[in-house]
Amino acid sequence: MDEPVKRPSVNPLDKLSRLTRQASVIRLKGLNDRLFTAVSAGLGLALAAGVVLAAGPWDSGQRKAERDWAAARSRTGGVHHEPGALSGPDPAPSAPAVLAPLSSVVDNAAPDARDAPDDAAAALRATLGPLLKDPALGTVRTAVVIDTATDERLYGQGADTPMTPASTVKIATAVAALSALGPDHRIATTVRASPDSRSIALVGGGDPTLDKAALRALAADTARTLKDRGVRTVRLTYDTSRYSGPARHPIGPNENIAPVSALMTDEGRLDSTDSGPAPRSDDPAGDAARTFGELLDDAGIATRSGPTAGRPSAKSRPVAEHLSAPLSALVERALTNSDNDIAEALARQTALAAGERADFDGGRRAVTAQLKKLHLPLKGANFADGSGLNRKDKVTAGLLAGLLARAADPDHPELRPVLTGLPVAGFSGTLSGRFAQNSAGTGLIRAKTGTLTGVNTLAGTVVDRQGRLLAFAFLASGTTSPSEAQSSLDALATSLAVRTR
Repeated sequence: MDEPVKRPSVNPLDKLSRLTRQASVIRLKGLNDRLFTAVSAGLGLALAAGVVLAAGPWDSGQRKAERDWAAARSRTGGVHHEPGALSGPDPAPSAPAVLAPLSSVVDNAAPDARDAPDDAAAALRATLGPLLKDPALGTVRTAVVIDTATDERLYGQGADTPMTPASTVKIATAVAALSALGPDHRIATTVRASPDSRSIALVGGGDPTLDKAALRALAADTARTLKDRGVRTVRLTYDTSRYSGPARHPIGPNENIAPVSALMTDEGRLDSTDSGPAPRSDDPAGDAARTFGELLDDAGIATRSGPTAGRPSAKSRPVAEHLSAPLSALVERALTNSDNDIAEALARQTALAAGERADFDGGRRAVTAQLKKLHLPLKGANFADGSGLNRKDKVTAGLLAGLLARAADPDHPELRPVLTGLPVAGFSGTLSGRFAQNSAGTGLIRAKTGTLTGVNTLAGTVVDRQGRLLAFAFLASGTTSPSEAQSSLDALATSLAVRTR
């Protein structure tokens, strides 16, 4: 079952202050200027992440400023900063866009890494090979590392082996949704009235983040319009027809996901939490409609009886509308918190955009078709759901790393929320409780986690000491200890941050 998500128990700014002091000590102990600059730059990025985490909440995208900077940056890749910045600290030095290989000969000892320069492949084999042999990684483990500036595969082990990805499949879901709909797309919840305004319908558009405040605003707008028409009593229905197929996920009733419905409030949660496992409603649409009816009563519009399911008449007209946060913000929240409800909504919104049925099968077809347009390696891939809770999901390490590389591509700025939504090691989302304070990867690694019984995965990005932005994917199955497997995956990612040529 996927990992619960809780807010960090530490103050990110306190933690970063300690890390900054540690960096000063490290320099006094003799690190060269280039290494110190790289570490300082990394800590600067971590500080930015910590400030965002501390500030909260999701302000039209969790890291909007960072995303805007990334979309506007120059096309050289690596850590090159946009020239001519008017303010802010001096930029970290940029790495060359392409590594100069020592030899043009393909290293046949590493067939999965045939696209990499020979020296880079050898260095990564020496670094990752021993770590991948850790028994904690279970019976099958695969890995891919890509230089995002050149799209070169620097390392691969079992790169094309389909594996159960758990929640890292959310990366594929997010890329497909952003590609199909764009980062500015918003999901609408509407209220429609019959021609005589005696019947109204609350129409769900598929926004799982709809909350009571939004329903109250909808009720107020609806009541104002109805009163202007001289109406004080109405019949209330609610419409969930935008989604089709079974509402219940194949895993059955579960605290990690509510029934998938086009109409719900607060993801069907029955407590005050906004992330992680929680008791869920068996009837999220009915609950939302009943709450809306009560708010209508408070606004001076009486309902004749309890709300019933039904579609509005063909001649009905909209009288109120609420729009969700932009898709970019929904993607970031889904990735940072490993939010299953939002992920399933993203898959269905992708299906609707593609003209498919908004159900599990339609989502699978739509996501596959959208990723195919991006020329990604889809052999063996299967997107049985959008969240990764289904063990029938299959992806390769090559596909996951490729998705992240595509999100870093300057030709695809619409995909940038996939990178800005990745949890920051030791600070946010599902990585807030991982990576020790003194770990070299803390604050430097951004990655999506995945956890099911016997399955542990990690896919994300990191800037190495040469200044290259690397996309990586590590997948393990047959694991017996989640904590030990996670530690091994964290060590693999950390090795990329501290590796030297």
